[in-house]
Amino acid sequence: MNPLFINYNGQYLPADAPVLTTGNRAFKYGDGLFESMRLVKGQLKFPDLHAERLQNGMKGLKIEGYSQLDDWFLKEKSADLATRNKIRNGRIRLTVYRDAEGLYAPTQNKMGYCMEIQPTENWHYEMNNKGLIMDIFTEVPKPLNYLSNFKTCNSLTYVMAGIYKEQNKLDDAFLLNQNGFLCEAISSNIFVWYQNHLYTPALSEGCVDGIMRKVVIDLALKQDIPVTEAQINPHILYEADEVFLTNAARGIQWVMGYGVKRYFNNLSRALTEELNKL
Repeated sequence: MNPLFINYNGQYLPADAPVLTTGNRAFKYGDGLFESMRLVKGQLKFPDLHAERLQNGMKGLKIEGYSQLDDWFLKEKSADLATRNKIRNGRIRLTVYRDAEGLYAPTQNKMGYCMEIQPTENWHYEMNNKGLIMDIFTEVPKPLNYLSNFKTCNSLTYVMAGIYKEQNKLDDAFLLNQNGFLCEAISSNIFVWYQNHLYTPALSEGCVDGIMRKVVIDLALKQDIPVTEAQINPHILYEADEVFLTNAARGIQWVMGYGVKRYFNNLSRALTEELNKL
């Protein structure tokens, strides 16, 4: 079923309504950020974590009105949109942009937003049956600055990595930061299981401050699995026992191969079971 409605600044409009003008700053300059969230049985998952990241991102971009977009706002608006579209399980994207005129220097810092929803078949997080085949995308490294941890609308690095993935018939791609260390995947955070220890790139390495990244770190620690946020040389991919990706919409996805290297999925499967117990 195709969604019927979107929430555009508090108005419920047809999903195919032409609501953006050429002056929209998210379109013109990538001046905004977004949250990808998961709705399960009509309930938004991890609304407090999404609200915290969204508000931090708006503060970072100096967009006003961040206090309005709390976990109550996310839960209420997502539930209402899901009801109007008769969707119980789905993926929600909330885009927040600077609603202003001007060139690079905006005339104001007022907030505008748009919430969309797409249905999903499953009410639970389901790990992929077929492992991902991946390679490293090196053409456009991700820069390191205080905006690197936010999910901004400036996504050209990920777009170019997506083109690389399609041209090379891959399932996903590893991204490096400007110093040549592992950063993230196209739309996910990275975890590496090596010598009975779980590693993930530190936020200082430029990766997005992922919601599922936080959840998985917490789950692992509760299972007495040692976790380290670190600077990770990509050469570890040749030695690792297991590699998996995480994001809020899909949960945990295991990687089967990188070059000639093949990985197991024991830990990722166990963590997915714990995730669904939540």
